[in-house]
Amino acid sequence: MFSERPPYIVFGYGSLIFKPPPHVIKESPGYLKGYVRRFAQKSHDHRGTPENPGRVVTLIHKEDWDKFSGSDAFPDDDVVWGIAYTIDPAYEAEVRDYLDYREKDGYTLEEVDIYGIVDGHEQVILPKALCYVGRPDNPSFLGSEPIDKLSERIWHSVGPSGPNKEYLYKLAESVRHLAPESHDSHLFALETRCRELDQKARGGSTSAVDL
Repeated sequence: MFSERPPYIVFGYGSLIFKPPPHVIKESPGYLKGYVRRFAQKSHDHRGTPENPGRVVTLIHKEDWDKFSGSDAFPDDDVVWGIAYTIDPAYEAEVRDYLDYREKDGYTLEEVDIYGIVDGHEQVILPKALCYVGRPDNPSFLGSEPIDKLSERIWHSVGPSGPNKEYLYKLAESVRHLAPESHDSHLFALETRCRELDQKARGGSTSAVDL
């Protein structure tokens, strides 16, 4: 007998959260453990240009990130929240091609276990989902930058898909709405700094309402 083919499930932790792939039949909020989400990937084709690349998020194994930056340590209680998308089997090949093209700027497929809170307890809700990861050895990987320098780059950069700061704002807002527990200290700190730059450009002081 032939075993049933496992469903095609893709975990989105960046733009896939607010711009899902096509032909999704189920969305499952969840999180990854042992990974760091950082704006450590240059964007030459979406949120920047080859001459002035923007910055987008990638996943890095936590033990690898700890080697890159002692000044930007990943809090041990932080996890990477995102959405697992189950794709209609009839369109699997089409969606694979779409995502391979969309994530072509330095991303590699990895298998990940997706966790969730079920009846008050943490457990794996979807094992061996697929996820696009920008590994440290890919040409577009940048590593750690001081947060003020990084926020300035994001605030100024623009690419074919729009302003880099728009990507940041949409991602931060989307992560907030995934689950009551969803949080990302690095993401929210960058958002705050870019909002302050917005306010400064308007010639006013930043208020709690603006943030």
